[in-house]
Amino acid sequence: MILSLIFFLVLFLGGIWLLGFAQSIEEYQAIVFVAGLVIVSLSIAFLMRAGKNDATRRSDNWSGNATE
Repeated sequence: MILSLIFFLVLFLGGIWLLGFAQSIEEYQAIVFVAGLVIVSLSIAFLMRAGKNDATRRSDNWSGNATE
């Protein structure tokens, strides 16, 4: 859990840094900016992935079945 959070933060903050860094370079601005967008998107997707023991899996849902 902690390693996942650290991995997410490194990706997310690295992507944000790339977005800002793209404004200060003269060549390949678009490529660096798009790379920053992709990395931020991948980090959010990594955080939102569903695992076996995910906190969003509820056993007390309204229908009564935990498998729905």
